[in-house]
Amino acid sequence: MLRRIKTSDDLAWLLGHSHSFHGGQINELHVRKQRMFDESSGREVVAGTTLTAVIRYEVAARGPEGLYAVTRVARLTMRGVTDFSIFEQEGADCSEIHTIHAEAVGGRLRFWFDPRGEFYVVCDEAELDEVSRPGHARPIRAGMSEWTFQARTGELPTVEWLLKHLDRAGLPCSWRAVKRTTRPHPTLRWEGYLIPAAVRESGAPTGLHVQTYGRLDDCDFGITLRAIDPHENGTGRLLVVLADIIARNFSGTCLSGNQVMERDEWLGEPNAGRTATFDELNP
Repeated sequence: MLRRIKTSDDLAWLLGHSHSFHGGQINELHVRKQRMFDESSGREVVAGTTLTAVIRYEVAARGPEGLYAVTRVARLTMRGVTDFSIFEQEGADCSEIHTIHAEAVGGRLRFWFDPRGEFYVVCDEAELDEVSRPGHARPIRAGMSEWTFQARTGELPTVEWLLKHLDRAGLPCSWRAVKRTTRPHPTLRWEGYLIPAAVRESGAPTGLHVQTYGRLDDCDFGITLRAIDPHENGTGRLLVVLADIIARNFSGTCLSGNQVMERDEWLGEPNAGRTATFDELNP
């Protein structure tokens, strides 16, 4: 597939088609400068700059048989570059994409490839050349940063229940509760941070933010998991493992990104069988 990106409508299509390259990875990055001889100065001058990024990412598609993953490798060519920064700061890894932000202003396109704004490109136009193939069996996992589960029936699990099951899964964690200074939402039950045992605690938030709420829209309870940084200290793996634990033990609906799916779709198990109750898991 080949598509030119020039206008704000083109840019909106790109971000929608690629899901903003969420959870993708930049495998290659090339800078090409065109030069021409300037007779008035008697030397070569830059006549144009082109940046090309090769990005591998996954998206989820929904067909008659449910959700399935699609792996895409995209070559994003940005031409007429007038300003760019591709230098990584110490300790940063700009090859891991959380979400690309872009806008069309004053006839130019602006791309931000990292949340800190250190990797950006300003150009006249862009071109997307892309190849797709079947992806992994379990979609919407790479780069996932937030996941919500809403249970139709059942009792909200406790912090101790989460810690016990994570310990059994080989991911022991500590818990740091959050105390809100403002009035919380009336359905909010408890929230805090799950911090992997291998991570040294600091004053700044780290690990996995867990927020739970009670009955809402005819469902008994809900749990939202948010990774502070899905690429740091195994937090991304912790998020996926805990999401699987919750989905296996309770019946309900999952939200990952903009995809709503039943627990069996999330787990990739069309015949998952009967779900154990909270009381059965805590004799």
